[in-house]
Amino acid sequence: MVQGTTSDAGKSTLVAALCRVLYRRGMRVAPFKPQNMALNSAVTIDGGEIGRAQAVQAQACGLAPHTDFNPVLLKPNSDTGCQVIIHGKVVCNLEAVGYHAYKPTAMRAVLESYQRLQSQYDCVIVEGAGSPAEINLRDRDIANMGFAEAVDCPVILIADIDRGGVFAHIVGTMALLSESERARVVGFVINRFRGDIALLQPGLDWLTQETGKPVLGVLPYLHGLHIEAEDSVPKSQSSEHPQSNDNVVGEASRTMRTAFALPPSAHSNAEAQSAEASNANVLGARIKIIVPVLPHISNHTDFDALRLHPQVDFQFVKINEAIPHADLMILPGSKNVRGDLEYLRANGWEQALTRHLRYGGKVLGVCGGFQMLGRDIHDP
Repeated sequence: MVQGTTSDAGKSTLVAALCRVLYRRGMRVAPFKPQNMALNSAVTIDGGEIGRAQAVQAQACGLAPHTDFNPVLLKPNSDTGCQVIIHGKVVCNLEAVGYHAYKPTAMRAVLESYQRLQSQYDCVIVEGAGSPAEINLRDRDIANMGFAEAVDCPVILIADIDRGGVFAHIVGTMALLSESERARVVGFVINRFRGDIALLQPGLDWLTQETGKPVLGVLPYLHGLHIEAEDSVPKSQSSEHPQSNDNVVGEASRTMRTAFALPPSAHSNAEAQSAEASNANVLGARIKIIVPVLPHISNHTDFDALRLHPQVDFQFVKINEAIPHADLMILPGSKNVRGDLEYLRANGWEQALTRHLRYGGKVLGVCGGFQMLGRDIHDP
């Protein structure tokens, strides 16, 4: 199991890499993430939905996405509630306290999926969520050490050196784990390193001496890496820093993680939104497209093809930012159509859209955004 000292440490990338390496060696391997909270999802071969990263990891394994790869998916639909999806199907909508009581049921679904995968594959590579050191999340944890302890699996701890404080992240995380959890950690991986490895070596030696655990590897900073995100929208529109941590996460998801006492999204990161996040400075860009970042925006990765196209100047615009001129405005999907429509109106987007159309601009709606363009919305 790969766990991280923080969100955006590189868990998804490492799991995908391990899956691919084992697949190329001829092993039957499958990815697994017990619980996700995200408004981005992928359709599975059995008709359900799972987190985007597990779909990519399945591809690395040469497999079609399956609901067993991500048995619990939580999709925020308000600031304090979420839609609970078990084995790819919606089962209920719960508030924070209700979900905490529901966790034992969710854990049973997690273990059922894991046991099925264990019986079918030579190896199952598991991804945690956020950080295992969130001491307020220990009760009924199903995403990190709670799962690892339940199935008795070893843990690799990954940390991001690019954000700074990597040794404090690792040592601090280990200090906050229980004795049995510390024993479960088999070693560390340092992610996003740039520079001369010889200058890092004294720190690696100290870390091994301090913790008694080996550094299993140091991964380079990968320019141009693009792996679909589960929950983050790029804040920086520059392609100059594709692995920047400068990102925007839906307000609903941030609030929900606090209310539900859940780890921050493992994929609220620019690692997953990397690789030419915008082409605003690309010579010869022909069309300017903007998309508002709704509080409950869903499946924003639908726009990845536009963001990465060399002839498109694409920009995500926060609701409270100045609305730039554009050739095309696209209203994205939403998990709370009526609430997000009210938010758009309150922040001047209705007037902006009217003015945009008056001067010859085009408007397109996708899913919930298309509903917003109608005369009435009947969305219980």
